[in-house]
Amino acid sequence: MSIDIRFAPLLHSLFDAAVSAAQAEAALPPSLPAPSAAGRIILLAAGKAAGAMLQVAESHYLDACGLEPGRLTGLGVTRHGYGRATRQLELVEAGHPVPDAAGVAATMRCLELAAAARPGDHVVVLLSGGGSANWIAPAAGVSLADKQDLTRRLLRSGATIREINCVRKHLSRIKGGRLALAVPEGVALTTLAISDVPQDDAAVIASGPTVGDPSSLAEARDICARHAIEVPPAIRAALVDPANESPAPDHPRFAATRYELIARPALSLAAAADVARAEGYDVHLLGDSLEGEARERAVEHASLARHLAAHGKRAVLLSGGELTVTLRGDGRGGPNQEYALALALALEGAADIAAVAGDTDGTDGGGGAATDPAGALIDPTTLARARTMGLDAAAFLARNDSTGFFERLGDLLTPGPTFTNVNDFRAVVVDKR
Repeated sequence: MSIDIRFAPLLHSLFDAAVSAAQAEAALPPSLPAPSAAGRIILLAAGKAAGAMLQVAESHYLDACGLEPGRLTGLGVTRHGYGRATRQLELVEAGHPVPDAAGVAATMRCLELAAAARPGDHVVVLLSGGGSANWIAPAAGVSLADKQDLTRRLLRSGATIREINCVRKHLSRIKGGRLALAVPEGVALTTLAISDVPQDDAAVIASGPTVGDPSSLAEARDICARHAIEVPPAIRAALVDPANESPAPDHPRFAATRYELIARPALSLAAAADVARAEGYDVHLLGDSLEGEARERAVEHASLARHLAAHGKRAVLLSGGELTVTLRGDGRGGPNQEYALALALALEGAADIAAVAGDTDGTDGGGGAATDPAGALIDPTTLARARTMGLDAAAFLARNDSTGFFERLGDLLTPGPTFTNVNDFRAVVVDKR
């Protein structure tokens, strides 16, 4: 037995609505800049939505605009397993969340394409979550192995995405506004982004390659120290080298660029809210930028859901953002699965409450494979079913093995790659009838 049929269709439809609202097919074409009379369109894409964005943009320019094929060039880099078929533009699959050599090689080619732009050309950058790992060009003296090791340590430390990207930006030749500086003066530069970060901060999305960076080398060093992250000598040296200070927001190059968000978490939550209201539920929006430990947020949401149930409400609690997991055990999982497991424990089988928590990109933590689960679902029977199978939910949570727990129950959320990314999605349904 798995999730109660009373809850399963609604939970899946809420998640699907959030994902559908962030697809490039609908969101991207209206914002693509018109080609000039004679120059080229140079498309540079990075992130989990890069394949979809590159495919849609290529079709738009070749078909809708009738652009001659010779006037369209570019390159995209996406996560392994997130590729989409393109007609003439190349798409490279690379490592995420830990970068790899394929990402390094493709990133260097993207920088070369940007630097080779001529007056009359238009460089169009297509960004989405995951771009920080896909566009990887280590600063001078820093090796790929150094960056890989540091990334693993940051991911395990419980650092927020803002903190992780602050460190990344000061160890890169493309992040923190450096891609914009690579584009020659007088060449138009437009960035179209799908936001996957709290407050939709352009300096954090894919580590802000085309916008000024308000953070500093000193902050990057402080983050490493605060999270007790040991850094190798090469990175320690790079984080004190003034050459690695990223350009500030008031740098004149950024004044002549355009940046637009084409999809963001708030719009996906609104789409899910429409589905919930159509089914007769009151909607409580808890925010699209929640941060903090997944298990702590779960306890808060369980308390609110219990309160609504006690007052006979039919309601859906919706939230987005990016929660974190501080690893204490050796299990498998991610913040959405850990949230779901902690929520089930906090609810203690409370009647009439079910939930789904999933990453809108289709994968939640895990080993980096495109087949990793996106999250998990729970209902009032979750803990009882686990006990009949001899599973101790609290012990699974203690060792951060939420994947192992929900895998045994058959309650993992496994949509596969969604080709977009507006961060985590959580819906807690209170169905007091």
